[in-house]
Amino acid sequence: MRQSNLFAPTLRETPAEAEIISHQLMLRAGMIRKSAAGVYTYLPLAQRVLRKIMTIVREEMDREDGQELALPIVQPAEIWKESGRWDVYGPEMFRLEDRHHREFCLGPTHEEIVTTIVKGDVRSYRDLPLRLYQIQNKYRDEIRPRFGLMRGREFIMKDLYSFDIDETGLEESYRAMYRAYTRVFSRCGLKFRPVEADSGAIGGNASQEFMVLAENGEALIVYCDHCDYAANIEKATSQVQVEAAGSVKELERVATPNQKTIEAVSDFLKVKPADTIKTLFYGTDSGYIAVLVRGDDQVNEIKLGNLVGGNKLYLAPPEEINQQFGLPVGFVGPVGLDAKITIYADNLVEEMHNAVVGANQEGYHLVNVEPLRDFPEVTYTNLRTVKPGEQCPHCQGRLHDARGIEVGQIFKLGTKYSKALGATFLDEQGKSQLIIMGCYGIGVSRTMAAAIEQHFDENGIKWPLAIAPFQVHVVSVSADQLPVAEDLYRQLNDAGVETLLDDRNERPGVKFKDADLIGIPVRITIGPKGLAQGEVEVKYRQTGAEERWTLAEVVTKVKEYLGSNL
Repeated sequence: MRQSNLFAPTLRETPAEAEIISHQLMLRAGMIRKSAAGVYTYLPLAQRVLRKIMTIVREEMDREDGQELALPIVQPAEIWKESGRWDVYGPEMFRLEDRHHREFCLGPTHEEIVTTIVKGDVRSYRDLPLRLYQIQNKYRDEIRPRFGLMRGREFIMKDLYSFDIDETGLEESYRAMYRAYTRVFSRCGLKFRPVEADSGAIGGNASQEFMVLAENGEALIVYCDHCDYAANIEKATSQVQVEAAGSVKELERVATPNQKTIEAVSDFLKVKPADTIKTLFYGTDSGYIAVLVRGDDQVNEIKLGNLVGGNKLYLAPPEEINQQFGLPVGFVGPVGLDAKITIYADNLVEEMHNAVVGANQEGYHLVNVEPLRDFPEVTYTNLRTVKPGEQCPHCQGRLHDARGIEVGQIFKLGTKYSKALGATFLDEQGKSQLIIMGCYGIGVSRTMAAAIEQHFDENGIKWPLAIAPFQVHVVSVSADQLPVAEDLYRQLNDAGVETLLDDRNERPGVKFKDADLIGIPVRITIGPKGLAQGEVEVKYRQTGAEERWTLAEVVTKVKEYLGSNL
């Protein structure tokens, strides 16, 4: 490709709207342009990168017996209502009506429609297993689209769905996709970690996310420094050592005037925050619940939401609870709480002794609280958010945190959708059985952005070779060297090397700045000094290393480099 013909309008200044590196550099490198909030046009350089990622994804899906199809973007509301997710997605789903007032949505995901397709044509166990996938645009009406391609309203995704006769088959499909995803992201040149994850609106009983490690990642993950345990903070657990119990004391009410926070109460009573119990109220579909965690812990609302279910969960302001139940702001506790209020508590609360809680009376707290003695009607489960430095749940190692960008997720769905939609098969005995399902997604456009978040410097993008828009960038310093550059460009193209030739009538400084900004892995500069000696200057964008090659050996050297790095 000649750069004089390439539609890649580069920018010298960073647009004010761009908050993170990938967004900034894709705009500046002439890869994307904003069409609307969360909606972008992919210009030719971006499209070349996306095609390469899609090729890698297709090769790895096909290697694990995936079969590509194309499902409709516009989906009828009936199947979503049948699965129960029409209301679960809420305002995030783009909804529309046709001229006959029939309801449809733009697919945010495709479990319902693919299950319906399989349901109509799979009859026997002989028809299974099946692994069907597509690469297609998805639509989600994000409340606040941001970070360029990281959180958009329209994005490109690969989604594969597995259909098996039993849990053993599902386990094999899940392992196959784990293998495939590991190869996909490795081939894309990304540093990543698979982590345990919450299933969210997709559902199912097991899930793992593939996280590209990057400072600008939206997700927080924790990982062990000794074993391979890693989890999204929404799913992570740890081992916490609780101090041995002292002698059990009598419950006592003490005055704590104006002490309404954990920190204030701890200082006033000369105790540690870990010796207090925090009582929070949440509104749910079925009313208010109370949630207890240690004073130094935070409620993990994903874990809580999975526990209580429903579509509504919000932290109720203290003033709202005061209005509903007459409980004083800053002095609420579980002892003697209205029996109509269901209480959930984190497991660590059950192990506490001589704890401090609010007395449900203005200006007072209770001390020497024994949870099993003083508020026994409680459901205990894991509700806290783990903290770095705590012990790994699998070994003696310690947990550390890191930021990550989710580029893929795999789910064991079980019979969630086959049961709701009636997708069955006849087993060897002729008995009807529910199909066992899994689903597996890769954010293709997000993977492109994540690659930039890992591979950049102050001058621009540093593309991994496998997904770079071009492999080699030939730069002619001036018009005098252009004939030699043109000849080298033809040789490289004839050898099957994807080459961009900067044949523009621009100053050398402009050409070099654009070359660094666009970030093609190998830059070959043809200038007057080198050419006088029959040489070209070679610079590797990833490392910054420089070499000099003779004109005669350029094609051979390039092919050697590509052969050893692809």
